[in-house]
This record gives sequence, structure tokens and C-alpha cells, in this order.
Amino acid sequence: MTRVKRGVTSRFRHKKLVRLAKGFRGRRKNVYRIAKQAVMKSQQYSYIGRKRKKRTYRSLWVIHINIASRKYGLNYSTLMKQLRLNGIVLNRKQLSDLIEYDSSIFKAIVGSITYSTWDNNSNRNYSRNTINT
Repeated sequence: MTRVKRGVTSRFRHKKLVRLAKGFRGRRKNVYRIAKQAVMKSQQYSYIGRKRKKRTYRSLWVIHINIASRKYGLNYSTLMKQLRLNGIVLNRKQLSDLIEYDSSIFKAIVGSITYSTWDNNSNRNYSRNTINT
């Protein structure tokens, strides 16, 4: 068996990890043991952040839609329900982009909503909310 020296590969591996820790403060940027932990934690944060970003953007889109729909006398939930009932298939991101870049189209969409199903409250059962005496 020939002897295999591992110095070159381990140095490359260490340098690769320390390169990922560039910009960190203190020994976190250049000491392998500490940098390894710091890089692992930073990758956890970035994983969580990617999930959190989706939540944040969706709530931002909802806020934009709510503000714009109130200008036309509707609240967010009513607008979304009427869009669904009228067969207008636009997601929240698309609606938010329409509001931001071309509000005339959003106005036309809100104007095209038919309120034939507006009084759909007759089908509701209010027996839970009333007290039978």
C-alpha cells in the first residue's frame, strides 16, 4: 500500500469553507473550527429566510390588494370571493402587479365583477347565532 497524504485535500476543503465565512467578524472568518459552525448557522438562517420571504411577499400582496379594492368600495375578502365566483383566475401576485403597474386594468376587472351572487347570505344557516326562546 502506498501512503496517501491528505494535506492538500484538507487544506482545499478548509479554504473552501473559510471562503464561505468571508465577511464574518472575529475568528469566525478565519479559524476553521469556528468558521464551520458559523457557516452552518448562516445556511440555516438562509434556508429559513427563503421560506419567510414567501410569507412576507404574500402578506404584502394582500395588503396592496386590500388598499386598492377599498378605493372601489370592496374589501379584500369580498373582492377575492367575487373574482372566484365570476371565474376570473388571477393570483395575488398578479393582482398586486396590476395595481402597481397598470391600475386601469385592475379598475376594469373590479368593474366587470357581476354581483348576481352578491346576496348569497340567504343560504347561510344562522341558527347557531340566534337564541331560541
